[in-house]
Amino acid sequence: MSFTQHLIHKYQEAWRQTQQHPFVQELGAGTLDRNKFRFYMVQDYLYLIDYAKLFALGAVKATDLKTMGEFATLLHAILHEEMGLHRSYAAQFGISEKELEQAEPSPITLAYSHYMLHVAQNGALAELTAALLPCMWSYWEIGCMLKQIPGAAEHVDYGEWVRMYSSEEFGALAQWCIGLMDRLAEGKSGDDLARLETIFVTTTRYETMFWEMAYQEQMWQVGVSE
Repeated sequence: MSFTQHLIHKYQEAWRQTQQHPFVQELGAGTLDRNKFRFYMVQDYLYLIDYAKLFALGAVKATDLKTMGEFATLLHAILHEEMGLHRSYAAQFGISEKELEQAEPSPITLAYSHYMLHVAQNGALAELTAALLPCMWSYWEIGCMLKQIPGAAEHVDYGEWVRMYSSEEFGALAQWCIGLMDRLAEGKSGDDLARLETIFVTTTRYETMFWEMAYQEQMWQVGVSE
């Protein structure tokens, strides 16, 4: 059993929560409230700004040119394809470029992205990969799962989202990250592997928290923000 297979087996309950969340289920059924999706797109755009930095740091921490190049490819895909999808949706949902750029991150967006950046900046490439993997991997699985729902990939509002994350191109990027995690885990001590597991399951739980945040449109409590 590879290290990533071990992770999915051991943390199956936490992993499946991302797929079973009402936001994801309703998105696939085409019944998700448009305001919830609008809120999600703004917060995910802010998240992707920091998520992209992980891949830039990956290129810095990589020890060979091939891995550096793969991280550069992933960085380009996020900045120009994923964020391009968000900008397209922004126009469709009446979100101005100014609103995107000036939007305030939710507490969960801040906590999730700052945790990943902290891990990436203070750890080696293995820790960085463990932090970024749940987002890339779970989105690919969710995209493929939703594509099986009749009409989901053609839905007027959410079809483009399903098509992107179920695409062969996105799947190839996710599979590369999975393979990298397995290679980086080889030969690690028990303590090192336990640390990677903790990082992986933490960001997996953050994925579910992010869906919940979007579903509830959660921002700061009244009286806490300025």
